[in-house]
Amino acid sequence: MGQQGPAADSAYLRVRQARGFTVLELRGEIDIAAAVEIVPHLDAVTGGPAPRVVIDLGGVEFFDCSGLRLLYRARLRVLDRGGELHLVCTHPFTLRVLRATGLTRLLPPAPSLDAALGQPEAASGSL
Repeated sequence: MGQQGPAADSAYLRVRQARGFTVLELRGEIDIAAAVEIVPHLDAVTGGPAPRVVIDLGGVEFFDCSGLRLLYRARLRVLDRGGELHLVCTHPFTLRVLRATGLTRLLPPAPSLDAALGQPEAASGSL
């Protein structure tokens, strides 16, 4: 399908395009092993000027501090480059982790990909 760079489909990640955004669909157990595999793809997607990215946690079954670091990394890279970042998350455990760390204030989770793609630019939060 013309995907540039390293193959983006793996046990932990699928990368696709939707309405002008690059969507990173994380899935499975997002721990240190998954993060090592995901970081190069995340960096490629967030490395250009004004990246428009959605991180979809819909397929995530487990999410630890490694996953949080991925989200913080993506947010900082996107904000540094004048882009947009949105998050999709509905899993109760993952939402609880995001709330406990304060990340929901910086990166408010949307209930669906459609909702995330319809959010205004300001939804990516500010420092």
